[in-house]
Amino acid sequence: MILLNILEGVEFLGAPIFDSNDFFRLLIKTLFNLSVVLLIARGIYYPLTKNKDYLFTYLLISLTVFVLCVLLDDVKLQLGFALGLFAIFGIIRYRTDPIPIKEMTYLFLVIGVSVVNALANKKISHAELVFANFVIVFVTYGMERLWLLKHESRKNIIYEKIDLITPEKHDELLEDLKLRTGINIIRFEIKKIDFLRDVASICIYYYDDKDA
Repeated sequence: MILLNILEGVEFLGAPIFDSNDFFRLLIKTLFNLSVVLLIARGIYYPLTKNKDYLFTYLLISLTVFVLCVLLDDVKLQLGFALGLFAIFGIIRYRTDPIPIKEMTYLFLVIGVSVVNALANKKISHAELVFANFVIVFVTYGMERLWLLKHESRKNIIYEKIDLITPEKHDELLEDLKLRTGINIIRFEIKKIDFLRDVASICIYYYDDKDA
């Protein structure tokens, strides 16, 4: 604490080494934003999907966007820059595996929450900010756990009956997938076809037994 007091107001290369007001404001806002994002990503999304890759993505993108917005807001780039970041990160699509619509929605959600929390200023009361975050978390939890009775899960499988992948044999392929997996599949998507090995990569969608 004595060291911090000594560094208060000291400048290096034209910038202060330590500013207590800005530092503790950043610390509190970061902890608050991280708590909200953890509730959404770790408390709501992950228990349903068990997908660690997207959990990792949501937390780090959220933290990065938040820190960028907070620090660059101090140099008055403000809303225009934040919206630009929102657009850039929001259209991210990984070349190896395009982001499904639900995961993309969560990505928009964590980025939006981070931008709002980062750019909240004196014109927005703490009560308004907490309420806005609470509403987002509550509605997300409600849609996942309370109002949507069934949660759709998916699995990627390798399928060798290449002659059944044609559109006219859709029903026959669906029945064969159900028989082989023992899962009541509601739909499927053919992701990739390898004619050299006579196999296809198929993503099957089904409802969890616990939600049925």
